[in-house]
Amino acid sequence: MSSAIVKYFKDLGNEMISQTSHLEKLGLFRSGVGRDNISDFTCNLIKRYLLDYTQDFARKYISSDLCKKVAVDKVYFDYDLQSWMPKTYYLPYFNGNYVILTPKDILTKDENWINFSDMKHRVLEISDSVSNEELRDRINDIYCNALPANPKEEDITNAVELLVRNVPEVVDYYIKLKESEKEDAKFSSSKIVTSSEQIYIKNVEELVNKLRRMTSFFSLKPHGSLEEVRQRVMFLKDVIENKDGYKLFYHDGKPVSKESDLQLLFKFTWYGTIYDVNAEVNNGRGPVDYKISYGAKDQALVEFKLARNMKLKQNLKNQVKVYEAANSTNQSLKVIMYYNEKEKQSVLSILEDLELLENDSIILIDAIDNKPSASNVRS
Repeated sequence: MSSAIVKYFKDLGNEMISQTSHLEKLGLFRSGVGRDNISDFTCNLIKRYLLDYTQDFARKYISSDLCKKVAVDKVYFDYDLQSWMPKTYYLPYFNGNYVILTPKDILTKDENWINFSDMKHRVLEISDSVSNEELRDRINDIYCNALPANPKEEDITNAVELLVRNVPEVVDYYIKLKESEKEDAKFSSSKIVTSSEQIYIKNVEELVNKLRRMTSFFSLKPHGSLEEVRQRVMFLKDVIENKDGYKLFYHDGKPVSKESDLQLLFKFTWYGTIYDVNAEVNNGRGPVDYKISYGAKDQALVEFKLARNMKLKQNLKNQVKVYEAANSTNQSLKVIMYYNEKEKQSVLSILEDLELLENDSIILIDAIDNKPSASNVRS
C-alpha cells in the first residue's frame, strides 16, 4: 500500500483524469488486493465518523440499559505525541462488546464497485475511451503483445499488471469510466443491501419462527455437544425439506450462492443454549465453520457445504479430519445442501466414491425449489 501511494497517488486531491480521489485505486495495481483489505482500511479511515454516528443514534433511539460508555482504541492520531489515541463513546453494548453502526446509504457487500477483476476485462473499452492517440496505441501494444495466442485467465491478469506498471494512467481512465456509471453503483449497492436485509433479517426471522412453532429446536435438553448439534441440524433439515423452509434460502428466485451465507443463517438460529458456539475457529489448520463445546472435553465441529462447491470431494476427504486433529476432537458433522437434482446426484456420487454413503456424520439437506404439493405426491 505504501509503495502504491507513493508511485500511483502523485496527484492525490488534484486528479486530472478522474473527477475525485478513490481509495479503491489501491486495489488496482495488483490482483489479490480485494474487498477485505479495502473494507478494513476504509473502516479504520472513517472510524471517528462511524463512532460519532453510532453515538448520536444510540442517544436518540436505543434504550440506556443497552448502551455503555466505552473507551475505544486508536480513534484519532495525536501529531504532537506521534501516537494513536483512545476516546470514550456512548455505544450500544452487547455480549461484552460495543457495537459500531454503519449508515445504510454507505453500506455494501461483495466486490468493490471499482475492482481489478472488472478492470482487467475492460482493457479494450478503457483504451477506446483515451483521446490521446499515442497513449491509446501504447496501451494496446503493451497489452496485446503480453497475451499469448490462446490466453488463459492468469495470462490476462499478468498482462494487465504489466500494463499498469508501464502505463499507470490506465487506472485513472478506468476510474473515469466507472465514475460515468456512478448511478449504476448506487443501484447495485442498494440492491445488495436489500437482498442482505431480506436474507439475514426477514428470512431468518421467519426461519426462527418456523423452528419455534414446528419443532423443539429451542428447548433441547443438553446431552453432549455432538448430539446437540445433530438434533438442531435435523430440526433445520425437517423445516427446510418438509415445511417450506427451503423458500427462505432463495431471493428473487435465486438460491443462496455462498457457503458463508448458509453458515451465517445457521448461526442466527442458534441461541438459548448452554453450549459455547464459536464460528470460524482456527486452531492452526484453517478455520472450521463451527465449534460447539461444553468445556474442553466435550466439543463437536460442524462444516456447512453447498453441493455446488467445486472442492466438495477434496473437502470431504481431508478437511474435517484435519480440523478434528487441530481441535483435539473426533466428533464432527458435515452438512451439505443441494438446490437441484443434478447437485443431489453429484453429491451422492462423491459420497459413493469416498465410501461415505452410510456415514451418519454426513447430513444432506434438500432445498430444491418448486417441490410438488402433498396432494400431488404419489407413493
